[in-house]
Amino acid sequence: MPGQLRLKLTQEQRAELCDLRDHAKLPYLRERAAAILRVADGWSGQQTAREGLLRPRYKETVCEWVKRYRKEGAAGLIIRPGRGRKPAYFPTYPNAETAQEALTHIIHQSPKDYGQSGTRWTMKSLLTVGRERGICVSTTSGMHQICTRLKVKRKRARHHVHSPDPHYKEKLTDIRSEVDGLKTNSNKKYVLVYLDEFTLYRHPSLANAYACSGKEQPLAEIGLSSNKTWRYVAALDVLTGKVTFLQSSKIGVKKLVEFYQQLAKAYPDTEIDVVCDNWPVHFHPDVVAVLQPQEFPYGAPKPPNWSAKARANVERLNLPIHLMCLPTYAPWTNPIEKLWRLLKDQVLHLHQYGDDWDGLKRAVQEFLEKYASASPDLLQYVGLSELSKLYRALFIQVQQPQDLSIQSHG
Repeated sequence: MPGQLRLKLTQEQRAELCDLRDHAKLPYLRERAAAILRVADGWSGQQTAREGLLRPRYKETVCEWVKRYRKEGAAGLIIRPGRGRKPAYFPTYPNAETAQEALTHIIHQSPKDYGQSGTRWTMKSLLTVGRERGICVSTTSGMHQICTRLKVKRKRARHHVHSPDPHYKEKLTDIRSEVDGLKTNSNKKYVLVYLDEFTLYRHPSLANAYACSGKEQPLAEIGLSSNKTWRYVAALDVLTGKVTFLQSSKIGVKKLVEFYQQLAKAYPDTEIDVVCDNWPVHFHPDVVAVLQPQEFPYGAPKPPNWSAKARANVERLNLPIHLMCLPTYAPWTNPIEKLWRLLKDQVLHLHQYGDDWDGLKRAVQEFLEKYASASPDLLQYVGLSELSKLYRALFIQVQQPQDLSIQSHG
């Protein structure tokens, strides 16, 4: 039968332990100091472990505290850096942020892509795939705790349409490569802009506004005139936030060529990459003819009734502009869309120009002219202040564990 746990303390040791028990900031230090004092006062290890601590402990735990105190003194009661229970995703994912990115990458894909059945992820399928990728839990309840810790939870879905473009990733990868090249371009005679068109309507758009409780609602006064439209084409510089724009009653081939000439004048002696959506007019033969020779590795959208060649009387200007296609039906990949959102928020929602068409167009022009030069605030708003985050979700790589045999976490 093992002997009773015994410990003798000097007066200085007892004073030090009493101070830790009564004044230590960390609860576990106060608990351990109290346990050592009780053992020194003749309490058995079993009695000390079961009574008066923060919670009941095993006798072996108290014995380990006493053993470490005998060897190292009060310093032995402190938890050493790197000790203790590690997260179940360590060391494959060194921190919660990395583990969350990896788990998010998994749940955003179909379970069938990972050999699992069903159309939705379950804790059981997540557990299976997670263990293959270095998350060391063995039960569905453990996987649920990991998801809770990483702020991944079950939520109701909403209808969504994703780009059907088969070259979705390749197109965005090409654009991201050009953006990365901007920071290393030595001659600084190279820019990249996002281009888009916008239609202005005379009638104000609806949005939330303050009103008294009850049946009263904010009113969007549409005036007495019929609804009219006005068109804008604009380009946003990804490095400076500078906006170049052209307005007209209609944006077609002629106006688009005029805008490209204006853009070339805004950036003299500069190679310009223009990233645009798949509106066929962007790739009309008469438009492409005024630019430098173009290459469209993924094809260019053209109606079948269009001629493959530009008209003979189109002036070949050889403008230093290179067109790049965004994925089809993917407006979320074009940051300039957020410029239009800001325009609606600050000028167009519930506007008071119902019968002042010219005043409304003037207000929009003044808004766009605010960004005729570099604008860090606009870059921040549209999400281009940190170019390293552009299309970041597209490039998340799921880390693979090198040796799962070493991932024992107690």
